[in-house]
Amino acid sequence: MVLPTTRDPLIIAGVEYHSRLLVGTGKYKDLDETRRAVEASGAEIITVAIRRTNIGQHKGEPSLLDVLPPDKYTYLPNTAGCYSADDAIRTCRLARELLDGHDLVKLEVLGDEKTLFPDIVQTLAAAEVLIKDGFKVMVYTNDDPIIAKRFEALGCVAVMPLAAPIGSGLGIRNPYNILTIVENAEVPILVDAGVGTASDAALAMELGCDGVLMNTAIAGAKHPVLMASAMKKGIEAGREAFLAGRIPRKRYASASSPIDGTFF
Repeated sequence: MVLPTTRDPLIIAGVEYHSRLLVGTGKYKDLDETRRAVEASGAEIITVAIRRTNIGQHKGEPSLLDVLPPDKYTYLPNTAGCYSADDAIRTCRLARELLDGHDLVKLEVLGDEKTLFPDIVQTLAAAEVLIKDGFKVMVYTNDDPIIAKRFEALGCVAVMPLAAPIGSGLGIRNPYNILTIVENAEVPILVDAGVGTASDAALAMELGCDGVLMNTAIAGAKHPVLMASAMKKGIEAGREAFLAGRIPRKRYASASSPIDGTFF
């Protein structure tokens, strides 16, 4: 029997990836730690905050491109720090210019500085413009199943509901919302924001998510490179458990070795 994990790629915008873990590149102590953590994670898609990270716009300064070459990784420029549709659109267009026409982006438009929750109205407006402009949009949103379908209908190539507030490490607060989003989606669903440790990542995958994106959970750990390795294993275990199909929950015991048919 061929196991379902024998060939199980993540497909985003028609491109296959072996890893279902996407990682950010901010908050590390230096570029070397960034490189080592990304390598330990096994990630193939890495996010970069265009407004905060040098990928060539600051000549003569250390560049992320030097340690994480774009011929090895798929760059996912994001609009972190944007609080309006106009700012997000402008940032995506800058990223496309800096990365020679690269059109895969992560869109996020924040609502306020305290919670960092998404401003859904502004995000919808930005997504509509960017998609018409030829961008392949992976969109950060809240865990509302109705909104998730709206983004899918607009043409987003992936929808990325938060598990909890950005950087909170609280884990998945509303698993049934995430499950509902997954069950009704026809595009990849990736949990984004709120993951704190490997068990959080595993749970997201056990719910049927196609992947998980994280930054703070790794970069903010006491030992980021070790945590990156743990997250890789959590993603893999969660995905295999989802494909394997867990036993149903029961209120009472069910013997592993039933006595029916035994000889006395």
